Amino acid sequence: MAITIAFNLSALTPGKPRAPYIGAMIMDAGSGEVLFEDRADAPGSPASTLKLMTLLLVQERIADGQIGLDDMVKVSKEAYKTGGSQVYLDPKEIIPVEEMLYALMIQSANDVAVALAEHVAGTKDAFIELMNAKAKDLGMKNTCFSTVNGLRPDPGKPYNVTTARDMAILAHELCRYPEVFNYTSEVYRQFTSPVRKHPFDMRTHNPFLKKKVEGCDGFKTGYTSTAGWSIVVTCKRNGRRLNIVVLGSQARLLRDAEAEKLLAKGFAIAISGDKKDSTSRAVKNRSPARKRYIPTPPPPLKLK
Repeated sequence: MAITIAFNLSALTPGKPRAPYIGAMIMDAGSGEVLFEDRADAPGSPASTLKLMTLLLVQERIADGQIGLDDMVKVSKEAYKTGGSQVYLDPKEIIPVEEMLYALMIQSANDVAVALAEHVAGTKDAFIELMNAKAKDLGMKNTCFSTVNGLRPDPGKPYNVTTARDMAILAHELCRYPEVFNYTSEVYRQFTSPVRKHPFDMRTHNPFLKKKVEGCDGFKTGYTSTAGWSIVVTCKRNGRRLNIVVLGSQARLLRDAEAEKLLAKGFAIAISGDKKDSTSRAVKNRSPARKRYIPTPPPPLKLK
């Protein structure tokens, strides 16, 4: 008799960074077709690429009229105390949502992610519930979020876990909102407020933006010592947009080199019209209409 075992995402442990990566994928941003995948369902930690979900949830609420770009975000003491990459928010500051989004994407500001989460949902925990609900709705079947910025969760909480496939699905969804490219394409911007004596210079972490790679206008890099080096790249050429995911590389330069190879590979397939790589599998196409994206379910992950 067959025995069914419940699949508990919160019990997943992300794999360790490896060469050349834990997993990778190329997805057509228009159709949702997978052009290439390699270990795309292997679990890893998203690190700061997780902030793409933070961006998506905020952008959805802007599009629905729930919040506005000019809405002022208060800075809590919890946001102020957040470590890692930041713009050094001060509890005395009140910053417009629009400026916060630039800081979230350009500087990968962890303190901004907390402030935005609290502004949208009231608390970080409430926002994390929204993140996981959205991931489930999108079909990100092997993803579990425990923080709003990709930093390591507090002891006792589950890990931030995702896969290359799930991050490609998230990138695909973000492409439905052209406004996000205002933030993800910026290379440099100053962050300031009336209480600051000097503006804070924000510079992108995205090597494809720094090198001005043709058509590249996002999305996000991520790194922690335990998660390794990851990147989600989006690039549009000749009217066709591709999303590239490299999850969990052992080194920054290795991650960048692999992402560059995949970008070239993806557009070579797109231009030639050849069949996609033999290791890939198709997902259901998605029309431009606002319908929920339903990918082909990945095989179940084995828990040790």
